[in-house]
Formats: sequence, structure tokens, C-alpha cells
Amino acid sequence: MPGIKIRKSHKMNRTEFIIVTAIVLFVAFCMGWFANWLVHRFIRVAGTDVGELERMAQELHEAEETRDQAITYLQQREAELTNQLTQSEAELSATMDGLREARRETEDLRGHLDRLALGSGEA
Repeated sequence: MPGIKIRKSHKMNRTEFIIVTAIVLFVAFCMGWFANWLVHRFIRVAGTDVGELERMAQELHEAEETRDQAITYLQQREAELTNQLTQSEAELSATMDGLREARRETEDLRGHLDRLALGSGEA
């Protein structure tokens, strides 16, 4: 190919290198700024949404306080009922002991009466 000239590679001088580097950095900066703008555009929270989030946070806080109060009340009530149950069990035990004693005394008295009846029948 006699008509085609092969050109040797062109070496960049210092000024051309600085200009190309500045252009590449500027393009990279613009792409980064645009990406940042897009992200914030889609993620941005509207003022009404912020108000709604604050209201929900307040309601959640109130619900947690109500839950804590309910747990405290239930623990107190459980302690009261446990105490009442313990007292009732103690009263039941005392009543059962008294009943056993009364039955024993009744049996003793019956036995005594039977012996007296037998003793007076022999005489």
C-alpha cells in the first residue's frame, strides 16, 4: 500500500496530558454529582412524611409506656393472688387439721359412750 502513510504514535506533551486529565476529572465529577442528585431525589422524605413518622414514633412511645404499666399491674396482681392462694392453702390446712381433730374426738366420745353403755348393761 504505497499511498497509506503509517503514522507513528503521537506522544502527549505535558499540557495535553493536563488538559485530558482535567476533562476526565470534570466528567467524573459531573457524573458523581448527577448520581448524588438522583439518589437524593428518590430518597427525599416529604415534610408530611416526617410529620407522620414523628406521630407514629409518639404513638409507639405511648404504646410502650402502656405496655410497661400493664406488665407492672399484672405483676402486682399476680403477687396479690399468689399471697391470697398461700393464705387460703394455710387456712385450708388448719381447717383440715381441726376437722381431723374433731373427728378423732368424736370417735373417742363414741367409744367412751359405747363403753359406758356396755358397762351399764352388764351391771
